[in-house]
Amino acid sequence: DPVQPGCLCVDAVWQLLGFYCAWRGAVGTGRALGCGEVSFNGQIRPYNKVARYEIAVRRYAHLKESGTSIVIGDANIFVDGELITVIKDARTGVFKGISYADYPMMSRNSIGGMVR
Repeated sequence: DPVQPGCLCVDAVWQLLGFYCAWRGAVGTGRALGCGEVSFNGQIRPYNKVARYEIAVRRYAHLKESGTSIVIGDANIFVDGELITVIKDARTGVFKGISYADYPMMSRNSIGGMVR
């Protein structure tokens, strides 16, 4: 069945939210932080022409002390004008000091975890 997996639509929303953070001045490494509800109601197939992502940013915060930026948004994804995916509460963050240059070797930041 030649379709684009729906999870790639979710990842695209996280990427676009990260771009929004950068546009607002965030500097650092982006990370997907999760989402609330996801509803898949259609597919992206090889013959489709246009995928449109509409994202409503509900909240953006920049924490000056740590340099962290967080964004929360809802998204509707359309293919050739038809709504195929709805995502609620998608969350992306941009953080300073969490990248690791020695990838793929194990290091302090290679597994992740809670930022404290």
